Amino acid sequence: MSFFLRIRSLVIKELQSLFGDPSSRALLIMPVILQTILFPWAATMEVKNASMAIYNRDLGVASTELVQRFTSGAAFTDIVVVHSEAEMADAIETRRAMLAISIPDDFSQKLAIGETSPIQVLLDGRRSNGAQIAFGYLQEILEIYLKDRAESAGHHLPSELVVRHWFNKNLDYQHFILPNLVAIITTIGSLVLTALSVAREREQGTFDQLMVSPLNPEMVMIGKAVPAMIVAFFQATIILCAAVFLYHVPFRGSLFLLYTGMFFYSLSLVGIGLLISSLSSTQQQAFLGAFSFMMPAIMLSGFAAPVENMPYWLQVATWPNPIRHFVEIVKGVFLKDAPPDRVIALLFPLVVISIFTLGSAAIMFRRKTT
Repeated sequence: MSFFLRIRSLVIKELQSLFGDPSSRALLIMPVILQTILFPWAATMEVKNASMAIYNRDLGVASTELVQRFTSGAAFTDIVVVHSEAEMADAIETRRAMLAISIPDDFSQKLAIGETSPIQVLLDGRRSNGAQIAFGYLQEILEIYLKDRAESAGHHLPSELVVRHWFNKNLDYQHFILPNLVAIITTIGSLVLTALSVAREREQGTFDQLMVSPLNPEMVMIGKAVPAMIVAFFQATIILCAAVFLYHVPFRGSLFLLYTGMFFYSLSLVGIGLLISSLSSTQQQAFLGAFSFMMPAIMLSGFAAPVENMPYWLQVATWPNPIRHFVEIVKGVFLKDAPPDRVIALLFPLVVISIFTLGSAAIMFRRKTT
């Protein structure tokens, strides 16, 4: 019983140091709220209010109708009308347009006699991702236009793609970004808190007092880990509630499976944080160590780019990355009601990472205290 009482005392001490100070409370809560408000609107790969330059050399009815369809598209709100190829190139070079369209002077005539009339599109390669997405919108507008012309002439296209989006039927980017934020924002809080905790004790000269207290190194580790995990659960709950009740992202899975994944995820992060902290002598070293791990881990998690798009050797190298596995858990549970066997398969790497990092941190604690 004394074992749990000692750990509880240390946990209470850590929580008081975190939440007792108003500035610490603000740093733990306000960034999460601000990021939850800003990220779903700012961190998006959707293309809205795109700029487009149009060089229409044809004065026929078909080209005029096509230009009207391009300009009425919701994605294109800034239309630049140019009158030469030089102006079209200049619009791209000066970033006044993300893409430029050149309609030939015989466009309407060729369509009227059933011939193919190519349209030239120039994309700004400096904004390759956004330009490609905008080009996809452009293609969709053109396909609908050609389909409508064929139907008005009494013809039907021989084949047609009918697309249905599962799990996110309207391709709402907030449905993608908010579940990811559960993983990303909690990573920052719990990892940095754990990495700085022991280093802070060393700088303040209180670490030696802990070591001469009835607490052994393992108890100190548990006492440092539990508050960070509580903070991670608290921050994740804020984001979860905001996603469901503020942004109306549908939650289709099991809260039990999500929080089970959160437990092992935060445990693995705490293990990494304690390992960094045990290797650091100052808070500056601990912060740099946490940052050095965090940025590559987030980039290689599948949050920004799918892991499947990476080279095979890099896909294998991401296996020890806990963020990768939890991102899959939270998106699977959140958006498509992932079954328990799938969640358990993703929990296994987190358990292995936790055992390895916590074991390594315990060894380093023992070495530095003997």
